[in-house]
Amino acid sequence: MVRTKKRLGDLLIEAGLITQEQLEAALSVKGPKKRLGEALVERGLITEQQLIEVLEIQLGIPHISLFSYPFDKNLLTLIPKEMARRHLVIPLKKEGDKLFVALSDPMDFLAIDDLRLSTGFQIEVAIATKDDIVRTINKYYNTDEGLEEFLDDLPTRETAREDDVSDLDSPVVRLVNMILSNAASNRASDIHIDPQETKLVVRYRIDGVLRVERVLPKSMQNVLGARIKIMANLDITEYRIPQDGRIKLNLDFHPIDLRVSTLPTVFGEKIVMRLLDMGSTLNDLTKLGFNQLNFKRFTDMIEKPTGIVLITGPTGSGKSSTLYAALNRLNSEEVNIITIEDPVEYQLEGINQIQVNQNVGMTFATGLRSILRQDPNIVMVGEIRDKETVDVAIRASLTGHLVLSTLHTNDSLGTITRLIDMGVEPFMVASALSGIVAQRLVRKVCRDCAEFEEPSKRELDIFAKRGIRIEKVPRGRGCSSCNMTGYKGRIALHEVLVINDDLRRLIMDGETFQAMRELAVQNRTIFLIDDGLLKIKQGLTTTEEVLRVAILE
Repeated sequence: MVRTKKRLGDLLIEAGLITQEQLEAALSVKGPKKRLGEALVERGLITEQQLIEVLEIQLGIPHISLFSYPFDKNLLTLIPKEMARRHLVIPLKKEGDKLFVALSDPMDFLAIDDLRLSTGFQIEVAIATKDDIVRTINKYYNTDEGLEEFLDDLPTRETAREDDVSDLDSPVVRLVNMILSNAASNRASDIHIDPQETKLVVRYRIDGVLRVERVLPKSMQNVLGARIKIMANLDITEYRIPQDGRIKLNLDFHPIDLRVSTLPTVFGEKIVMRLLDMGSTLNDLTKLGFNQLNFKRFTDMIEKPTGIVLITGPTGSGKSSTLYAALNRLNSEEVNIITIEDPVEYQLEGINQIQVNQNVGMTFATGLRSILRQDPNIVMVGEIRDKETVDVAIRASLTGHLVLSTLHTNDSLGTITRLIDMGVEPFMVASALSGIVAQRLVRKVCRDCAEFEEPSKRELDIFAKRGIRIEKVPRGRGCSSCNMTGYKGRIALHEVLVINDDLRRLIMDGETFQAMRELAVQNRTIFLIDDGLLKIKQGLTTTEEVLRVAILE
């Protein structure tokens, strides 16, 4: 029987994964060198796992999960690490003159020919996700060869020799590169190197949760710290005071920027590296998870010519990403945008960014005063930390500038109280503020293993208390795609408070927090808990995640 081969787009529509409109939109923006599947995955319309399942039907090629596959390590010598990385391929098994491999792109005939010529085997292909292959390459090719002999020699000396930390072939340099590339492939946001009494622990923060990646001998501490300091241009002889630096490098042909911070502890220096992915698409406001009402309110706020818009939340709640996305939306040739940050995290084209430097007296307040002489339309202050900065920011907003900034508070209404506590007159707060956005990040349920189940009695009570009906709640079963956690990626919860005339009157009259809250409820403000519950209803996250970051009142 002759089977007619359907096009990938038609198969995805038939499977109910995308609509005809989404297909046409993806085809219109996809470049000539990019495959349709890649474009759809990048736009977040389908997951890589869903694409593979459809390709399996279209091409008749089996798909495979590498998470617990019984690898024969002897086969790894057939395909060198560089080739495995270049073609995203991993050898699976050998039968006679056939070598079975997993490829992320089964239609890459150049890679298949290259493998056939270099190994001398006939190549049989299975499909695996790109993440799965990269994780497997990092796990099996990056063995700690050479480290043992190196460690045997270490305890006899106190400090690292220059050769050990700068020679590109030395074991410690390979180890640091391996820690960085594993972090990038696991989409970690931070790397923690924690010195303990008898060991050195390397942890990754993935989707907001720390987990141990590896435990190293205590004797590695000096050389590992020295290597990272050399990369970040820090003083390797100074270990009594905190230091900050940056590392810029290419990992797997991908530019990565690392912010490095060292801190002396009783067991030695703790090093934390924040990964700033320069290829990240976080600069699009529509991809930050705002619901429709909040999105409209937020865009109305930032499109006003004057006023202060504050984004609040704890450290690591995505405030900077929201600020950058807002600046990206406002960025055009007609406006002069100047930012003052500590540190400058992402460099944005067409925007003048200033780095705070306390050592030479360049603080947020002094920098902000100088900015106002530069004829700006929009000013972004990285963080409001003191009364001096807030005073200059308020004056700037009252003299015809739009000011965007962040503040550490628990919720949107608490920000008003905090500003008044900082010594700002209530009438100044009322006249300068345009709006406040409180934000938190929660983990998203993995789309590849999400299942819907009946809500528990407690969940029904929580939803009923907020006046929301719920029939099913999502849970992640755990799969190779999400490292068996049931979660993959993060999404923001928002509480957008618009400062209207009624609220201004309450602020100027010194009314209670409760009175302001009642008015916010009347104005249909969606509080953090409500936004979280709505995202559970949409199948994006779980009740546990929402209750981890939002208070149920």
